[in-house]
Amino acid sequence: MKNVQSAKSIVAPYGSWKSPISADLIVSETIGLGMIVLDGADTYWIEVRPSEGGRSVIVRRTADGVATDITPQDFNARTRVHEYGGGDFTVHNGTVYFTNFSDQRLYRQLPRAAPEPITSADNKRYADLVIDQLRQRLICVSEDHSGLEREAINTLVSIPLDNNGGIHTLVAGNDFYSSARLSPDGTQLAWLTWNHPNMPWDGTELWVGELDENGFVGRAEYVAGGPNESIFQPVWSPDGVLHFISDRTGWWNLYRWRNEQIEPLAPRKAEFGLPQWQFAMSSYGFATEQSIICWYTQNGGHLAHLNTVTSILTPLDMPYTVMRNIAVDATRAVFVGASATLAPSIVQLDLITNRTQVLRKTSTVTVDSVYLSVPREIEFPTERGLTAYGLFYAPRNPDYRVPGGELPPLIVKSHGGPTSATSGVLNLAIQYWTSRGFAVLDVNYGGSTGYGRAYRERLNGQWGIVDVDDCVNGAKYLVQRGLVDGKRLAITGGSAGGYTTLCALTFRDTFKVGASHFGLSDLATFVYDTHKFESRYLDSLVGPYPERADLYHQRSAINFVDRISCPIIFFQGLEDKIVLPSQAEVLVEALRAKKLPVAYLPFAGEQHGFRRAENIKRALEGELYFYSRILGFELADHIEPVVIDNL
Repeated sequence: MKNVQSAKSIVAPYGSWKSPISADLIVSETIGLGMIVLDGADTYWIEVRPSEGGRSVIVRRTADGVATDITPQDFNARTRVHEYGGGDFTVHNGTVYFTNFSDQRLYRQLPRAAPEPITSADNKRYADLVIDQLRQRLICVSEDHSGLEREAINTLVSIPLDNNGGIHTLVAGNDFYSSARLSPDGTQLAWLTWNHPNMPWDGTELWVGELDENGFVGRAEYVAGGPNESIFQPVWSPDGVLHFISDRTGWWNLYRWRNEQIEPLAPRKAEFGLPQWQFAMSSYGFATEQSIICWYTQNGGHLAHLNTVTSILTPLDMPYTVMRNIAVDATRAVFVGASATLAPSIVQLDLITNRTQVLRKTSTVTVDSVYLSVPREIEFPTERGLTAYGLFYAPRNPDYRVPGGELPPLIVKSHGGPTSATSGVLNLAIQYWTSRGFAVLDVNYGGSTGYGRAYRERLNGQWGIVDVDDCVNGAKYLVQRGLVDGKRLAITGGSAGGYTTLCALTFRDTFKVGASHFGLSDLATFVYDTHKFESRYLDSLVGPYPERADLYHQRSAINFVDRISCPIIFFQGLEDKIVLPSQAEVLVEALRAKKLPVAYLPFAGEQHGFRRAENIKRALEGELYFYSRILGFELADHIEPVVIDNL
């Protein structure tokens, strides 16, 4: 895509363009949208508000269109189970049940009343809440952190709705549980479980247990899954047939369990499932016994209607290419929808009229489309004769043109996860760069989700190699085609993307500058310092530890500082329990000693990912300031300087 220019455009180098998309605009007017719950005619969802310190607020919208905050100011509806949370609340007949972040207790909030706790302050956490109306209790995941000398214990438990009675363990013995779901008649409970060293996208098991007269699990039956089969989102149909998503064919497809047999529904080389990084993730739901509304990816994202009798899958005409957190009832489907030109929004689809209505936008910001760079999906050759993927954003700002012959600097983005994926939804944080004259390549390196299990497993045993190769080869591909300046290549990433960034800057000489956002620099330290959910993740990505300690040493930037020859800026939350601050601080000190330009921005009160508006702004502007000093261009706006050592 060429930069659209006006007749009166100003001649200025790439990077120095003035943009209407400011950091203040992004953080002050933008929220995050989370889990959606339908309760009768009302719709509930989570809003993450940077302007309120990253507080998660439950919002209710009634059928007449009135939206009201349910969560009081001194509460934050967010669970810390698995640290990544999800499944923070549920609703039944107007009564809300949620986990409060500060104490991790469960609260019940009756209509027009203050929240009251229904669990004790006993170092336990709760997530993935389900109402058992027949027995007047909650069923959920419990994570017990009371043992100081052992890892947390995860179980499925029941909790009385009225706080009158004890908490009872329903299922225990394995390392992890999720997705407890009651059959419509309340007689059966389905759940997912898995054990170390698997992550839920590696292998899970689906079980169904019969509930006795006291509500305890009696006879339990294995349904599907195993160490090499990932099961996602079990759901009972209205007539009591268990459905789920499995990648047994190499693709996450829909199945049902009927008459003790597993039957595929609309099998194809498409992904209906997602990597279960959080609880209560949802990609489909039932409108009727024979009708499923689902989202899948196959040459783009699609919302579709699936007839469970004929297995006919009918795509629905939608302007959205990415849809998540789908909630469905007989008359509507509500989801978070987005596209390259539409920011994520809560969208309601009327299943009778097929009309859509936006209930809530992540941003009230209106940016003229002439400033928006629409991504182009590219395929490029990588190592071993394989193909990798990415989204390429060209610079775009009609107010400027560049001196003849100049090519734009490129920022390569390495997404987190690493079992995740980037998508082409409107992201003002990317447009912040493109509207200032940067090109951006958002890489879906080998290991990313959305291309089938085989592509996802490219990273097995190869983390720090395959992902780095794909980022490097994506940048080289664009340089070879004359689209970007090969002498001004930057790489940036957060979390696992920060690890890839640091490996690329350490073990390759492609990039001239980099930015690590809470990135991992020492794999061996991560094994001992991280939380239970990810504590064995590296077994598959690198190898078992300490048996393959050699690989952990070879792929850790901290051990090869002598190979780093370019400037790096580090951003780190000081309360991060996933990647501890020491991961950045040791490397920063090493670069200072080596006399390389380096900057370090620590943020008090932040965890793994920044939630406060002022810190999101500081990180965004700080990265731009750092690039301007290293790559040598003038800034169009005043930005608070960053202290850069050795410059």
